Amino acid sequence: MGIDNNTKRGTSAPAASPCAHLRNAYHDCFNRWYSEKFSKGQWDKEECVSEWEKYRACLAQHLEDKHLRRVFLEAEASAYSIKDGHIQ
Repeated sequence: MGIDNNTKRGTSAPAASPCAHLRNAYHDCFNRWYSEKFSKGQWDKEECVSEWEKYRACLAQHLEDKHLRRVFLEAEASAYSIKDGHIQ
């Protein structure tokens, strides 16, 4: 899940979110991993996991604060179902 490099940071809507700094850290890590390792056939499954977990936790808390956590959990469950080959 890389970011669109054509989008300028600070001018897009996600930058206004309370999790923007964590989102940027995750996307920077992912894009670095993708270009430096994955695209060259070298990868480690543990790359960027820490950044992803921090970003995910921030999103979950933000949604909980707005009473929208259920939506987040349903979307996550749906993504896992599709990943496993089961579409709900």
